Amino acid sequence: MTERTGAAWLRHALATLPVQDQASYDAVTERAANILRPAGALARFDEVAAWAAGWQRTPRPAVRRPGALIFAADHGVTAAGVSKYPADVTGAMLAAYRAGKSTISAFAAVAGATVDAIDVGVGRPTADIRYDSAMSAARFDESVEAGRRAVDALDADLLVLGEMGIGNTTAAAAVAAALGGGEVAAWVGRGTGIDDEALLRKREAVREAIGRIAGIIDPLDVLREVGGAELVAMAAAIVAARHRQLPVLIDGYVVTSSAMPLVSIAPTALDHCLVGHCSAEPGHRRLLERLGKQPLLDLDMRLGEGSGAMAAVPLVAMACAGITEVPTFGEWFG
Repeated sequence: MTERTGAAWLRHALATLPVQDQASYDAVTERAANILRPAGALARFDEVAAWAAGWQRTPRPAVRRPGALIFAADHGVTAAGVSKYPADVTGAMLAAYRAGKSTISAFAAVAGATVDAIDVGVGRPTADIRYDSAMSAARFDESVEAGRRAVDALDADLLVLGEMGIGNTTAAAAVAAALGGGEVAAWVGRGTGIDDEALLRKREAVREAIGRIAGIIDPLDVLREVGGAELVAMAAAIVAARHRQLPVLIDGYVVTSSAMPLVSIAPTALDHCLVGHCSAEPGHRRLLERLGKQPLLDLDMRLGEGSGAMAAVPLVAMACAGITEVPTFGEWFG
């Protein structure tokens, strides 16, 4: 693939998406039909195993080296009073990830996964999306490169994507509303648990941001205008993973919103992705319905930081083991 940087690389990569290995997918699907258990007894698990096989390009899929990438950044829109917590919490949480003292760290230890926390804008907030473009073209390119490099450096057979950024559910709602349409309020939730007054401010902030970019239709331009540095990095990471044939577990509303522009450009852009969970954010469920994605878990989680997707890692591992470690009827009785 020709070397490109930033937005140019992302557009080219979306135009040249590799497809799954159909032979491996078909082999697991056929094996599932003959496995030593009642037909269809673990239907969704078998679908997950076939999905993993297709993207790992092997009829013996496995999850032995799951890895999480957590992207963190600050947001200028916090000036609108849209969050329950001050912006400096982002930096404090980044330090907790790196020290292995966060919830995602604890979950990852159980799942046997690594966690890499990547600073793409802590202490360098994006502009207030109510009044200005969140990022310049140069900042957008920088964020794309950060996501791409993080995936290229990762040694994993399953990628978990997560994020941290006070105010980023506002950015996520703005991206979702801009590309999804309809009433803005339907895309805006309580995030970290804001009260009614803050919810009204948050809805108004998203309305102002959407109004400011009226007429902009290019999905990547929308992401640059009202998204955030970590959203851009995650979008790039999803595409970089596709070109590595690396299956991905998407986390909650923010990660899913970062993926929406990709699908708007290339409808098959998320074929290598499963959604780990459906969060408590009402916009997330709307977004999943629009994308045609069924989450593996639905536990009303709203933590972020990849926790919901990480909680689903053992399910993917079990799905693979349920195919590769169990004989078929012919193998057992033959």
